Amino acid sequence: MIVVAGEALIDLVPSPQDTPPSLEGTGAAPAPDDRLPALLPRRGGGPYNTAVALGRLGSPAAFCSRISTDSFGEALLQGLVGGGVDTSLVQRGSEPTTLAVADISADGSAGYGFYADGTADRLFTLPPALPAGVRALCLGTCSLVLEPGASAYESLLRREARRGVFTALDPNIRSGLIRDPDAYRARFLSWLPDLALLKLSEEDARWLAGDGTGDGAAPGDAWEAVTAAAQEWLAAGPAAIVLTRGGDGLTVLRRGGGELTVPGERVTVVDTIGAGDTVNAALLHRLDAHDALSYAAVAALGDDDWRDILRFAARAAAVTCSRAGAEPPFATELAA
Repeated sequence: MIVVAGEALIDLVPSPQDTPPSLEGTGAAPAPDDRLPALLPRRGGGPYNTAVALGRLGSPAAFCSRISTDSFGEALLQGLVGGGVDTSLVQRGSEPTTLAVADISADGSAGYGFYADGTADRLFTLPPALPAGVRALCLGTCSLVLEPGASAYESLLRREARRGVFTALDPNIRSGLIRDPDAYRARFLSWLPDLALLKLSEEDARWLAGDGTGDGAAPGDAWEAVTAAAQEWLAAGPAAIVLTRGGDGLTVLRRGGGELTVPGERVTVVDTIGAGDTVNAALLHRLDAHDALSYAAVAALGDDDWRDILRFAARAAAVTCSRAGAEPPFATELAA
């Protein structure tokens, strides 16, 4: 079983803005006070999306979190059950569900504003040892930022890594929630010795490097700076780092040396919500198919293995980008 630990929340996603009936056929632009687009509630949270994506791909998965007993929390729990995800590690609380208001850019990329004060997920507490059948633990996003839950998730990472569980991290930086960037960067470095796999976007890698990496630089120079930072992170612990690069595909860097890139899948992008979370799930699912959910096995993977794993992840992410919201693919959609 693969356990995904972290927040579950509700994304409030703008619907496409309709032309007000009074302006239809006139060609006139709406006035500033005309109606705003509706905000549509969607189940979300990076770890939540990853767990659902694993379930849809057919991997035995469990979700470890704290979910509200309010109506949004019930909907989140139903989404897990409907996706075939084990919920026995889910804690419950009467506090409200965290809300994330999404801002969708013209290219489909999403930014978020969070309403997370006093919410249920950030009051997560360290559970007893995970079940004996757990083979991997994946964490990331807001859950490792917002206290007091962040310290509990950090303790879970360290405890399970030290008892031999394969560990994966996607920092999925939400900079608006990080009050002290330098302190967070130092904390991130402290997690590296307990990781087998680090997955992050190129943008997050630049942010974590913390020195303006790539700002104003030519694309080639910016990429070299990112990979230089990644090599330092590799030396601190992980067997491999996977960098997502949007339409440019995915790159893996390995502790033993070597860099391998596969191109992205061409698709009409509706939005990118949940794309990185889908990559997390696809990587874990395909690593499992290669019998590589261990540090030593990941370190031993060859170029052909990684091409297969990364191409699978690229296909899965493309499906998610082709439809609105975090709607990862089912296994049957990737069978071809």
